[in-house]
Amino acid sequence: MSKMTAEDLAHAFHKALVARDWRALRALFHDDATWTLPGDNLISGRASGADAVVARAQQIASYGLSFELEHVLLSRDNMALGLHNTAARDGVVLDEHLATVCRLRDGRIAEIETFLSDVPGMNRFFSIPSPASANA
Repeated sequence: MSKMTAEDLAHAFHKALVARDWRALRALFHDDATWTLPGDNLISGRASGADAVVARAQQIASYGLSFELEHVLLSRDNMALGLHNTAARDGVVLDEHLATVCRLRDGRIAEIETFLSDVPGMNRFFSIPSPASANA
């Protein structure tokens, strides 16, 4: 894979996530990548290693989320995606704004940390397994 700019990586990340293209998503990460999410629920904590990071993305997507990209934010060396995630299931609604902050190394993602507008809402929504993950 040729070296991508931070902005290219941000759009590629979002595109792969929305398309549920896990192979394309995996190609964006270093093997030792990590992803940390706040809260106290089934997707919270740290995923370590690119395969675990992709598994985390698959788990989140299994809940039927809509991932609306609102902004790509760039620093000198890193990038962030400003997202609006929404979903509903079993009478529980998820409606959160978040910043997915990505630290880059050599044109690929080395670390992700997600900042959320509604951690209690996230905890409610992700407190039980998704129907898709229960069937896996």
